[in-house]
Parts: sequence; structure tokens; C-alpha cells
Amino acid sequence: MKTAVSFSLATRYYCPSCGRSYAIDQHQTFADCCLQPLFTDYDLSAITRDKLHHRRQDMWRYHELLPVQDSRHIVSLGEGWTPLRKLSATSQALGLKHLLLKDESTNPTGSFKARGISVAISRLKELGIEKCIMPTAGNAGGALSAYAAKAGIQATVVMPRHSAETLKAECDALGAELILVDGLIDACGKKAREIAAQSGATDLSTLKEPYRLEGKKTLGYEIAEQLGWQLPDVIIYPTGGGTGLIGMWKAFQEMRTLGWITGKMPRMIIVQSENCNPMIQMFDTGMLPDSFEPAPSVALGLAVPSPFAKDQIQKTVRESSGTAVTIREQDLATGIREFASREGILLSPEGSAAYMGLKKLIEKDYIQEDETVVLFNTGSWYKYR
Repeated sequence: MKTAVSFSLATRYYCPSCGRSYAIDQHQTFADCCLQPLFTDYDLSAITRDKLHHRRQDMWRYHELLPVQDSRHIVSLGEGWTPLRKLSATSQALGLKHLLLKDESTNPTGSFKARGISVAISRLKELGIEKCIMPTAGNAGGALSAYAAKAGIQATVVMPRHSAETLKAECDALGAELILVDGLIDACGKKAREIAAQSGATDLSTLKEPYRLEGKKTLGYEIAEQLGWQLPDVIIYPTGGGTGLIGMWKAFQEMRTLGWITGKMPRMIIVQSENCNPMIQMFDTGMLPDSFEPAPSVALGLAVPSPFAKDQIQKTVRESSGTAVTIREQDLATGIREFASREGILLSPEGSAAYMGLKKLIEKDYIQEDETVVLFNTGSWYKYR
């Protein structure tokens, strides 16, 4: 029987820029030394791939590689192990042989946000933290509300007033305190910091804590395992805060160290809407624009004007020999209808961005016919009503 000590192989948090260590047994925020997200280090010599056999098919099958120290503190609603769907009709229409969709809409609360929030709330429960706050464009708020409710933790969600009514109603129904703010996620973040300073609530803003990154990392482990411990040639990821992108790249590096995968790494492609595309501009120029006036986007998760992890996002794209693609806002609706008419799947607006980004890349001959390509649908279309 596993002991509580061996449940996780996490040894420390560390700054990815300078390597400074932060204690694993205390609540941490971010690397104040370099203003970077904190990464979690593990004793990778203590796990082998055969330990995964016969385990539960959710993201906690990789529990040694997550920072929660004791299984008794796991707060789970069955997140992870989402389908990797073959897209036969779309493959044929676009002239590709191996096109797949990682469909995160099947997660609890209908989005990939469940992964990171499950780890974060589990860790807060483990540390005895009783209240938290988080700014969100929508989907993360629903996930936080659900997992906090299950854990008995008081949650406050700060959301743009223009977010979909379904997303607001979800938080309210799950018992979270909902605060609406005029503006985008950056305005919500400012308000959340003010409230946290007054109330003492723990701020779970994107990558201002190390837990959600590790939960999102399981996307990379799942893709590799579902492909028979092979990696695709290309991953097309709709990018806002970038946690999933950075997390997957971390997972691929860990798996390579573990010896679980060999061969070349996938090219990581970020896609944003023209209404809010700071990372596209940074990729082109090397820095965020001095004057940037984002507009609201129907792809709520992409409307992040100034990602805290901008350096790590760019580093991931460049290290992987990837690229960045901008999609016209009006093309998001076109992509949803076009994809649904072929596959019977309604993509979220963010998922549509990934699909339309793929089409642009094919037009530019960036993707070859025989390459394996994974698109990400990060959430459920039904939540944007």
C-alpha cells in the first residue's frame, strides 16, 4: 500500500528563469525573484510507466507527478482522460491523414479548467486554506465554484459583466460569491487583488500559484498515452493565459527525462483572435505592444490582454519551432458551423479558433499531409449561451 508520503514525488517549487527553490510544504504564489510562474520539480527516478496499468482513467492516474501530497485531500469530480477523437471527415476535407481533436468539453463543468482547479483546490484543502478568489473570463469561475463547493472552501469569482449568462448562473448556482466588473480579465484581476488584500482570501489568478499549471500538465501525459506513448507532430492550442500550453511542454520534457517518450517534440502553435492577440504581436516583435487596446471576443478564454506568463508562452513556442496565428473574430462563428456540419461536434469559440488556425496553416503549407495534428477544443459550446 502506498503511503501518504509517496503519493506525490514533488520535491520543490522553483523559478524556471533562475532556478531558485521554494518550499513544497507551504502555500506559494509565484517566483518573486524573476516575476515568473513557479514550476514543480519531482523525483523522476522513483516512477515507472508500468505503474499506470489498471489505474483510474482520470488525471489522477498521474498522481506521483502532481503536487498534492496525500490522497485524502484530493477533490475530484472525474476530471481528465478526455477523448482524443479522430476527425475523419475533416481530415478528408482538408487533405490530412491524421487529424485528432482533444475534446475537453467532456470535463466536469464543461471545460479544461477542471484540471487545474482540481489540483489547486485539493492543495488548498491540504494546506488548510478556507477561502479563495479568482478572476476569470468565465469557464474557470464555474470550475472553481464546483470544486470549492465540494471541498467546503469559500469561493469568490470576479468575472467580466459581458460574460455569457450561463457562466454567471453556473457560479451562482454552485454557491460562489460572484462579482461582476466592467472590462476584460485584467480589470477582474485588479479587483480580485484588492479583495484578496482586504479579506485574506488566497488568490488563484492564472499562474500566480503553482498548482493549476500541474493540473493542466496532465493534458500532455494523456495525449502521449492515448497515442501509444508517441507525440503528435503539431499541437494547435487556443491561447489566453497559456497555462495549458506551458503545462504540456513541461509534461513532454518530464516524459523525455523519464524515458517514456522518444523522438522529436511537437511544434506548439498558439492561436488568438484579432480582437485580443498580444502573444501574436509579441511573437512577431519580441515584446508586448506598448499601447494595446483589446476588444471583447466571443472566445472569452482568449481575451487576456497581458498574460503573466508571456515569457514562458513565447519560450514554449520558440523552443518547439512552433508559430503563432491570428484569426478574424467573424471567422469563429464560421468555424463552429463548418466543423459541426462535418463532425457533429459543436466547438467552443476557442476550439473554433484552433480549427480556423489549422486551415490558415494548411494554406501556408506549414502542415504536411502525413503529419499527426492535434486540435484543442477547450470547452463546451453550450456554456456560451
